[in-house]
Amino acid sequence: MISSFFKSKRVIIFFVFCGLCLVLLLVQYFRLALQPASPRKENPPVIERGSIVDRTGFPLAVQTNFYNVGLNTKDIKNKEIAFCEQIAAPLGVPADELIEKVTSRKNEFVYLRKKISQTMYENVKSIANENGYSFISYEKIPGRVYPNYGLASQLIGFMGDNGKGLAGIELSQDEILSPKPGDEVEAGAQIQGKNIYLTIDANLQYKLEQISINAMTNTQAESMMLLAADCTTGEILTYISLPEVNLNEYGAASEEQKLDRPAMYAYEPGSVFKIFTVGILHNERKISPNDLYLCDGAYEKKLASGETIRIKCLDHHGLITPMEAIKYSCNDVLGQISDKIGEDDFIYKIRQLGFGQKTGIEVSSETTGYVKDTDSKTWSARSKPTIAIGQEISVSALQMVQAATAIANGGIPVKLTAIHKISNRDGSVYYEHKPEYKERVFSPSSAQYVLDCMKTTATTGTGSRANIGGVSIGVKTGTAQMADKEHGGYSDTDFISNCIAIFPTENPKIILYIVIEKAKGETYAGRIVAPVIAEAADTIIDYMGMSRTNADSLEHTGIIVIPDTKNIVIGETLPDFTGKSKKELLNLIENSSTNINLKIDGSGWVVNQDPPAGTPVTENMLVELYLE
Repeated sequence: MISSFFKSKRVIIFFVFCGLCLVLLLVQYFRLALQPASPRKENPPVIERGSIVDRTGFPLAVQTNFYNVGLNTKDIKNKEIAFCEQIAAPLGVPADELIEKVTSRKNEFVYLRKKISQTMYENVKSIANENGYSFISYEKIPGRVYPNYGLASQLIGFMGDNGKGLAGIELSQDEILSPKPGDEVEAGAQIQGKNIYLTIDANLQYKLEQISINAMTNTQAESMMLLAADCTTGEILTYISLPEVNLNEYGAASEEQKLDRPAMYAYEPGSVFKIFTVGILHNERKISPNDLYLCDGAYEKKLASGETIRIKCLDHHGLITPMEAIKYSCNDVLGQISDKIGEDDFIYKIRQLGFGQKTGIEVSSETTGYVKDTDSKTWSARSKPTIAIGQEISVSALQMVQAATAIANGGIPVKLTAIHKISNRDGSVYYEHKPEYKERVFSPSSAQYVLDCMKTTATTGTGSRANIGGVSIGVKTGTAQMADKEHGGYSDTDFISNCIAIFPTENPKIILYIVIEKAKGETYAGRIVAPVIAEAADTIIDYMGMSRTNADSLEHTGIIVIPDTKNIVIGETLPDFTGKSKKELLNLIENSSTNINLKIDGSGWVVNQDPPAGTPVTENMLVELYLE
């Protein structure tokens, strides 16, 4: 049997096949061997990543250098214990840990510590040189310092150890911050990334973050969002997502801390959405201000099939107008007025407001939310009145703010942006934001009508706790049950509590939107979110210098003395920064020739610094300033 298998014909075919394979391998080998080697740049271009700053130029993310420190254990030659004891303190690693690392791995390269600062590197190198430890090696790697730790952290994002952006603006604008060198770039050339000026104001961001943190503490909420935008330009002035992440310790953060909620999180907005429903119906001339509707405690509609749709209202409001329906947040009347518009027309106008699609803001990722199509399998006779009150639709906080610009701008939405301008390293402007207005959604009269409804809500309605003194404000609150992902349906304990505000109503400038998720105890937005709106709006008004009708007036000579603030000069040693303001530090941030990197903690004026004044200045030295 075996001998019959190995017949001569089969053997010949087998060896011919093997010979052909061998010939092909040899041809490929010689082809590659004779091919000239690709030219390799011995001195590759150096890319200096651009900075991220706030709209005033205050630093939020700046380039620095870090160092990996290591050695090959075969080169240490019985000096392990003495070496480890001397180098432990400047490395910030326990001596016994270093000894274990060095002695347990024979004839191997080991990292003693990765990503140490410039100051630590200088100290380690000094000790190594003094003691003749030539076997220690240093690997210089590009790094990023985030002077304000968690301030606007999800918007700013994070740069990884490979020099690439991993989240936020660091990711979405990676090629602007760190452009790729072209083939024509000479070896050793230095390529400068561009600086990105965000639309946020760091000082205002800090003030509102403190308000937000207090609100989360008081309500025992799991998370919170706060967005403030200039409704005339679409520029985001404050971008808050809590819990925040310390960008200098990004790798140790939880996914909850890293989550960019305003852009990525989709949820049912509840009654806040009613302002858009009323705006749509008024614009389509399906309702008028003098119409009266009877609220008897529930919206009911009997279908031809005999089924009855029923949506409960929080009260029996009696005969009320559409404005009063907004004022009292009446589900019954909102359901009734939704019957006056066709399904397709209603959904078309909702999409025209920007729901169901990305806003296009310059962040690394963004949800589209969810708007049902009328021909989808999930559409039912209940869908239209339910969407009218902010259920069966999911939105993002950014979408809510952008849709509100249509109300604030007389019916024309404006695209949101997080980038104020982009500059070249020499300070020249590469890009500057100009407002991008969208297609008109509401007539001016319809936009004004909704604004009037919101103003009434702030004075005598469900949003009265958001009312502020001296500046007219329009608000709408909403409390929505969250989906129960474990059992299906809606949760009886988890709520989204949110409130939107536009002010001043006579000449809208600011849109303020706050969302508190899963508060403990009280969850009604009119009680827990509206007061936060008032506090945040007051802060914005004072910070931006908006006039109040009841503001105190003082007589003044008209002569204003401006103190002389000379630029801080860095010499061979560090100056004393004590008493300097953030504004006085700007020239050090913008001037790349100072050879120091500032890490700023807090807001106000410098009260302490590390290293202290008089310390010799070294290249890329890290200086930490503590402000109060």
